[in-house]
Amino acid sequence: MTTKVTINRLATGVPGLDEVLGGGLPEFSFNLIAGPPGCGKTTLAHQMMFALATPKRPALYFTVLGEPPLKMLRYQQQFDFFDSALVNRSIHFINLSDDASDGNLDQVLQRIVAEVEAHHPALVFVDSFRSVVHASRGLGDPHNNLQQFVQQLGMLMTSWQATTFLVGEYFIERDTEAEANPVLTVADGLIWLRQSVERNSMVRKMEIMKMRGQPTLPGLHTFRIGSAGLEVFAPAGAALPERDASNAKSLGARLLMGVPFLDEMMGGGLPRGYSVLVAGPSGSGKSILASAFLAEGARCNETGVIAVFEQRPSRLRNGLLAALIESGQVGLVDSRAPDLSIDEIVQLLLNEIRRLEASRVVIDSLSAFELALAPTFREDFRESLMRLVNALVGEGVTVLMTSELEDRYIDLRFSPYGTAFLTDAIILQRYIEVGSRIRRVLAVVKVRASAHSDELREFSIDDEGIHIGEMLSDQEGLLGGRPTRKQASSRSRTAIVADGGDESSHHEQDL
Repeated sequence: MTTKVTINRLATGVPGLDEVLGGGLPEFSFNLIAGPPGCGKTTLAHQMMFALATPKRPALYFTVLGEPPLKMLRYQQQFDFFDSALVNRSIHFINLSDDASDGNLDQVLQRIVAEVEAHHPALVFVDSFRSVVHASRGLGDPHNNLQQFVQQLGMLMTSWQATTFLVGEYFIERDTEAEANPVLTVADGLIWLRQSVERNSMVRKMEIMKMRGQPTLPGLHTFRIGSAGLEVFAPAGAALPERDASNAKSLGARLLMGVPFLDEMMGGGLPRGYSVLVAGPSGSGKSILASAFLAEGARCNETGVIAVFEQRPSRLRNGLLAALIESGQVGLVDSRAPDLSIDEIVQLLLNEIRRLEASRVVIDSLSAFELALAPTFREDFRESLMRLVNALVGEGVTVLMTSELEDRYIDLRFSPYGTAFLTDAIILQRYIEVGSRIRRVLAVVKVRASAHSDELREFSIDDEGIHIGEMLSDQEGLLGGRPTRKQASSRSRTAIVADGGDESSHHEQDL
């Protein structure tokens, strides 16, 4: 019986990348980091190298660029991951530009082998391999020489007791080059970086096309380059934590909404772990209801998180919410970064949820959230929203989302995206006209697997928040925007006639 070989996986030090890779980078693997200029290849290589290199696990970084390593390091020093104490101790930079300038690939290969034998590195990086390709074209018949060089280098890098990387400006669309280049076949891992521009938006994405010996997350994964380096955003809900027993038992409990009488209308409150959509026109009180939901959680010693995409909460606009954020009872996700993706917002929310151990989450609003996304993500907003809801509910939190809904009065809609089915509960707010005045009404349209009120109640808003009143039982056609007074029942008419009254004097008038 053969013994199964265990492959050690290295933590890359790049947030989100280990998850996308399927658990980390296989030790002693030979990897290609490829993509067009400016997509972050060199930054990714340096970020992994500074995270992995130690005196016992040294790294060699070969540069084949037309510039000295000092210039490259000048820019890499701007990132938080750069540690100058590791340079020339755990990390050694070697410039191959002179060896590659005359196109003598044998000389380049000999230099690489000599340096590896001298330092015995655990990590080897060659950046940029494409420069070697260009240098070889100065020869009379470079093709065979280049293929031989690539095959020899690939075989050497796979045979060293080291984790190795080639960094190059390859383009996945160039199928002819991919087929002709043997390095793409020899490599154990292929990490493709790409960037796309749509209108005034630029989005960077990563694809793990190949990683031998382990399952990776398929598809394109957005990433951002900031002061800390690269951060990769795995698909929303790709890896959810196991719920503990105490959390599972609490899922049947009800949460109070923080608005008197609303809990009664919902059948005793919102079941824990549910998602609720609050839909209504501008100014109808959606954000105020969301703030009351978080404030009620704070009163019950529960922390919350709110993601805002309109105006940042302030004491002038929403004093209650601003106070909760200042006290630390509510965490704020207020990303003003351009070209957002759903996966990035989910990651920001999950970070705050886990930091505060929050149980309530508010997204205010979906309408502004869609506008904050990069144009390339708006086409799939419906599918992306489903991933967001599933990821947050899978975390065990209760989610309240607000959505702008234009009052048309000709149809009854609950979401402009056709996604009302994604939520477990729906609270609808509408405007009506009564006596030449604008009045607000509210209804609980849906609470999944729970009895709830079917009443349409009037509500008002003041400095204390939302106050739900009685049904407008003497009127009908409320959802049409201009209700009319109900016609008297036949019983009422009979009673009037029996009392000797004039039935005609009690005719009803339209409002």
